[in-house]
Amino acid sequence: MEITKFDALDLNPSILRAIEEMGFEEMSPIQAKAIPALLEGRDVVGQAQTGTGKTAAFGIPLLQKINPKEKHLQAIVLCPTRELAIQVAEEIRKLGNFMHAIKILPVYGGQEISKQIRSLKSGVQIIIGTPGRVMDHMRRKTVKFDFVNTVILDEADEMLNMGFREDIETILSQVPEERQTVLFSATMPGPIMEIARTYQKNAETIRVVKKELTVPKIEQFYYEVTHKNKEDVLARLLDMYNPKLSLVFCNTKKQVDELTAALQGRGYFAEGLHGDLKQQQRDRVMHSFRNGRTEILVATDVAARGIDVDDVEAVFNYDVPQDDEYYVHRIGRTGRAGREGRAFTLIVGRDIYKLKDIMRYCNTKIKAQPIPSVNDVAAVKADKILDKVKDIIQNDDFSKFVDLIEERLNEEDFTALDIAAAFLKMSMGEDNLKAEDDTKNVQNFDNTGAEEGMVRLFINLGKNQKIRPGDILGAIAGETGMPGKLIGSIDMYDKYTFVEVPREHASDVIQVMKSAKIKGKSINIEPANRK
Repeated sequence: MEITKFDALDLNPSILRAIEEMGFEEMSPIQAKAIPALLEGRDVVGQAQTGTGKTAAFGIPLLQKINPKEKHLQAIVLCPTRELAIQVAEEIRKLGNFMHAIKILPVYGGQEISKQIRSLKSGVQIIIGTPGRVMDHMRRKTVKFDFVNTVILDEADEMLNMGFREDIETILSQVPEERQTVLFSATMPGPIMEIARTYQKNAETIRVVKKELTVPKIEQFYYEVTHKNKEDVLARLLDMYNPKLSLVFCNTKKQVDELTAALQGRGYFAEGLHGDLKQQQRDRVMHSFRNGRTEILVATDVAARGIDVDDVEAVFNYDVPQDDEYYVHRIGRTGRAGREGRAFTLIVGRDIYKLKDIMRYCNTKIKAQPIPSVNDVAAVKADKILDKVKDIIQNDDFSKFVDLIEERLNEEDFTALDIAAAFLKMSMGEDNLKAEDDTKNVQNFDNTGAEEGMVRLFINLGKNQKIRPGDILGAIAGETGMPGKLIGSIDMYDKYTFVEVPREHASDVIQVMKSAKIKGKSINIEPANRK
């Protein structure tokens, strides 16, 4: 019987605590197959695409094997791009959050090598890097492979496509023969299998290939948000579309609890559903949702299995799902029985790449939408109330209420229009709406002097501060997670610099870089002066 729960594995309690903290309930298919084999010390060839949970599939056994008392290098993870190296390092750091004295270092081009050398000298157990930069350190003798017992090639096919085969083989030939070699790849072309045959011993092949995914005919939208305004945007969408019943999906139990409490605090009829609830609690929550007393059900993917409620009008992906198949399962819960359905996804920063993977694998179109303003929400609410008023005027007898209004008009210096407007304001709960739209600090990106589709940004550092174009490029790519190749021209002057970034990323770049430093110097970043 295949193990599906993390706590059924004989893992370090600190790793289990981190998994619990991250809110993961059940292993994904690649994790269920790969983790037991890797824990046994076997070499593995894993075929799995992005969005299947493969980082944790190799990251958990990797951490289990590390000896925190030994300060020398014990494991290397090779990745095709610096963006992936940073992402993998972040994920493994989270998994090792409670394992003190373990140091993880991402090494990649675009970042000053001297900074990496200083970190390496202080003692690092795990390096996650691009083959080119790992080779640089090998040549400089700033890394020693004498005690390396694990090498992982992540997205091996991409590394080969980028011309890293020679570097990979050089690195593998320098690592002790008594090691565990793990290879993950979305495809298995001949050269990948050659590397596997040459550098692995009796490798176990694990395949988790996605089945063809079909998405039901549901209107699908996404909104680019920040962590800070995510909750506000969800609230506005709930107010604007006012679904009779809606499902909100989060990736972790912790997020379900936090969001449920926040929605209840805002006055919504919301309940949470996740794996820590007892059966009696689950039954109560589901009964309340089915009969309409609970209008919003906030749930994890695992907890939501088997939910079959016909009247769900909208699904909200508060977190982008970890697995592409989950997206299909989530949005398929609306638009049942021939009804119309809508699906909304909130994305933060690098989530855009995950969303593009989902669109590609599911062969579906998810449309970008502007975040609705307070005025947008108010206008939609007013329309809905006035439609109800029209229905009452056309179909109901309200003569006794006319008498009451006329009586008040004779007593007060009001017009009928004043009273109608006051009733509309009261019905909309206008006092509870924010007076101004602070959901997004909207910048005017028109006419910054950039190429079409780009925005030109001003940064208050230049040549006089010993800053180079590579420092700017590395900082923006490293802090935001945006691939360096998307960054446009960088024009550097003595006291300032202009850099072009894609329009869709400009707000996030400004937001993230405001708190960043380049070569230890705080920066001011803003759209370039319009011409």
